[in-house]
Formats: sequence, structure tokens, C-alpha cells
Amino acid sequence: MKKWYVILMSIMMVLTLSACKDARDKVLEEGKVDKAEATDSKKEEFSSVYSLTGLGTNEEVDHRAVSVMVNNHPKARPQSGLHKADIVYEVLAEGELTRFLAIFQSEMPEVVGPVRSARDYYIELSRGYNALFVAHGFSPEAREILDSGTIDHLNGMDYDGVLFNRADFRKAPHNSYITYENIEKGMEKIGAEQSGDLDMLSFLTSESAKNLEGAPAKEVNISYPGGETVEFTYSTKKKTYARSSNNEPTIDRETETPITVSNVFIVEAAHRVIDDAGRREINLTSGGDAILIQNGVAQNISWKNENGRIVPDGGAFVPGKTWINIVPSGMTDSVKMQ
Repeated sequence: MKKWYVILMSIMMVLTLSACKDARDKVLEEGKVDKAEATDSKKEEFSSVYSLTGLGTNEEVDHRAVSVMVNNHPKARPQSGLHKADIVYEVLAEGELTRFLAIFQSEMPEVVGPVRSARDYYIELSRGYNALFVAHGFSPEAREILDSGTIDHLNGMDYDGVLFNRADFRKAPHNSYITYENIEKGMEKIGAEQSGDLDMLSFLTSESAKNLEGAPAKEVNISYPGGETVEFTYSTKKKTYARSSNNEPTIDRETETPITVSNVFIVEAAHRVIDDAGRREINLTSGGDAILIQNGVAQNISWKNENGRIVPDGGAFVPGKTWINIVPSGMTDSVKMQ
């Protein structure tokens, strides 16, 4: 009888330990931490903070920002280097296709592209970060700004085959790439500063970020008139949004790293077609309606242009990377969230 009692107690103990392990794994999966564990773990301290992500670091933070025009035509996907960008602006070019202005400062890509041609409003956005502007080609309006000598820039029209390389796995105009090594060479060639102070964006404290309120936004869907659909899917565990185009995950070509961000900022701006090629004029100064999406919730707010940067008016970003969709007036009403 005693022998069976010992066996029974051993079985019950194994089951209890197994149940505890399952419960712990579930808690860890959901990103919750036991109080004792939280007390034991030391908060890492950093000597500096990156201006465009609000994330701490012990590295030097005075690298000059670099902005690159990145092609978003279906034949240009997947792109290279976007996973390293601190901020990406997604804005319509001609027709209903968007292009990206990727701004790098805390991390630099080994290679970035396909590099595409400039438009004047992308250049103005780059100015807000005192960034070296990198593109391959230009509209008439953009060329006028670049030729004025008021912005440091590298253009594939000047350095094709020298600093910019043509990939053999794609056809022009979807095959121009540049490495960060060549960007550095280009900066030296034109005498551009490679370091300098960069004004800090406004970021929420960790406590404020935890207590954000708003409409549920774990699935975000932006539908452009031409049929392109951009989706952002929230990970509760990682507290980031993964981007997709037409249900195809946006990844880095070389590493297959998913493109994820902590902030999705959708802003409305007046768009106007100005020529037969379908080029646009976009009002990036007047402010307007916006949706700020963070930590699984969305807030309907306004945006403003602050020293050339598109930022929340009355809000702030959570620390991390940011994706900014600039859409035509009225489009935020059609954004679907759940």
C-alpha cells in the first residue's frame, strides 16, 4: 500500500511540474514577466540615445543621416536594406505606385535598392533630417533643387557604374543599387560632412507607451485607388508591426528579414497631378488628419510639419522604427483596422 502511495504522489508531482512549465511558457509567449524575475533582472543602462528611434546605445550617435529613394514597383521587390532604416516614408509617385524614402541613421545597410529617381517632395522630406540624399534620376522639379547646390546628394545619373551598380538579376530601371561603402566614398568625393548633431524626435516614456488608449489596431489595411494594398500586422510578443504588400510579406532580399516597425503613421495631405506624366505636387506643410498606430491601438490625431519632419501633433512615437504613409486627402476614412 505504501509503495502505491509513493508512486501516485510521484505521478501527481510530475503532472504539477508539467502544468507549471506550460503556464510559464504561455506567460513568456505573451510577453509577461514574473514579478520576482522582473526584480532580479537589471535594467540595462546606455550612454546615448539615437535621435530617430529613441533607443539606447553605447555606440556613437553622431552619424549623419542618409536618405535613399527606394523603388517599390512590383518588379523591384523584395528590396534591399529597408530593414535597417529608422524611418521610411511611403509616398505616391506617378500613377498609383508608391516609392520609399528610407532614412538611415542608427544602422547603415550593407546594400540598398533598387534606387529610383527623385521627386521634389522626397527631397524636402530628406532636408528635415539634414540627410545626404541618394537617388538615381530626377523629375524636372527635383533636378532644379539638386542643381541649386542647397542639398548634399549622390545621383546615379552622375555615378552610374562608379558608385551605383547595376544588378544582373533585374532589368532597368529596377536594378540600380548602392552599398554603404560607396555612399561613404561618395560623401568624401563631394566633400559632404559625415557626422553632426541631429535633433531628437519626441518619444513616449516606457510607462506612457504601456498605457496607450485607442481603437484596436492589430490588423491595418491601406487600400490605394489603383488596387495596391498595404497591410501591417501587429505582434503582441514583439510589439512591432510587420509590413506586407497585397498579402506578400515585405522582406529584405539578401537576409529575408521581415520589415517591422514600432510606429505606423498614416497622414493625409493634398495631392495634385501637375503634368501629363502623372507627377504630383503634395502639400507637406499645412498639416491635417492622421492615424497614429502603436502597441496594437490607433489614435485619430493630426500631423504637423516640424522643421521639415512629419510628426504627430499632440502625440509622440514609441521608441523604435517608424513607417509613415502619406496618402491623399480623405484616404484615412478607408483605412481598415481590427
